[in-house]
Amino acid sequence: MPHEEPLPFWLVNVPRDQWPSECPEFLKVCSEKDRRIIGTPDEEYTLLTWEEARELVGSGRVDKFHRKPSELRRYRQFTHRLIKEYGSISNFIINERLQWKSMEPKGSPFEYAEDIKILYNDWPYGIDPDIVHLVVWTKFELEDDPATGLSTPESHRELEAFVQKTFASKVQEFVWFKNWRSLKSVHAVEHFHVMLYKPDAAFLQEITHGDVPMTEKFASA
Repeated sequence: MPHEEPLPFWLVNVPRDQWPSECPEFLKVCSEKDRRIIGTPDEEYTLLTWEEARELVGSGRVDKFHRKPSELRRYRQFTHRLIKEYGSISNFIINERLQWKSMEPKGSPFEYAEDIKILYNDWPYGIDPDIVHLVVWTKFELEDDPATGLSTPESHRELEAFVQKTFASKVQEFVWFKNWRSLKSVHAVEHFHVMLYKPDAAFLQEITHGDVPMTEKFASA
């Protein structure tokens, strides 16, 4: 039996009748890590369970969250298009997703609801479908320790208080985390993450004001 050469990473998870003749522009500059993930067949990728996701957050290993291979490919295609159309991902987030005319906060952290917006994570990680991944965007800064890149104790307390107030009475199981500064994909707008396990649909509709993640809107070319 002849030896079959492995597919180039940029053809994996793409139907044969849609194979491009060369590596798409949005994948030409790609880290080794992303090449490895995108080059993994979806059927070989294992979604994280709620217990595994909670363990990663609890141990501070949020760098271990990854997107499903085909979703990472779509994410890179989407962000490539965004940068061409809007100049940066941050411009798109502020003008289209958040629709904030001003980034000046009205008050101190978590004082005013208008300084906060809760939306779906547009491109969630490879996690159990029962886990809903939200992003809390804020106009105010959430202070980091410059030495560690992690939240300061005071900032952590403020975040914990907000999350408990917002979610504890509505969802039985949830976790939150703020990415290390080095892991952030959007630096210009402050944000942190909340994962909810089996939340009520009506509550999600209310808290996100009917938001729909971009992964459900974006059609790959």
